[in-house]
Amino acid sequence: MEKTKITSREIVTVGLMVAVIEVCKIAFMGLPNIELTSFWIILFALYFGKSIYFAIPVFIVIEGLIFGINLWWIMYLYTWPLLAIAVRMFKKVKSAFFWSVFSGVFGLLFGALNSLVYIFLGETLSAGLKSAFAWWIAGIPYDLIHGAGNFVIMLILYKPITNIIETYKKKQG
Repeated sequence: MEKTKITSREIVTVGLMVAVIEVCKIAFMGLPNIELTSFWIILFALYFGKSIYFAIPVFIVIEGLIFGINLWWIMYLYTWPLLAIAVRMFKKVKSAFFWSVFSGVFGLLFGALNSLVYIFLGETLSAGLKSAFAWWIAGIPYDLIHGAGNFVIMLILYKPITNIIETYKKKQG
């Protein structure tokens, strides 16, 4: 089995990704379901490839250290990596509109994805499914805000931020 070495540049890149995600998460935390986490994970997965798979766990651990471990934290363990995996499947697409729709759909599905945890909390599978469904339905107004916010944020920021990232990557060689 071949060992993969991570360079100091990759470690710094992961640290910067985590810092950007965390600062933006905290800056927007007062707004219900308006966030830049999805935006950054999408762009970082597109432009920094597999490094995002190191950044996401670090981000999740930091979130747990800051805000405590609860059900939302368990949800993060699969929701954010799933987003990165989905992005990597479409990594050749460079359309602002495509990524705006993609990000918006992710925001709309966020509550449904996160409700999956509740399936395992019921005394029976039936009770767990009912609980997950009720939790998802109750959150639909927030999912609508989340989806619309993600769409607009990506539509506005995609081009200027990708230009900055591409310039940075060219300078790094």
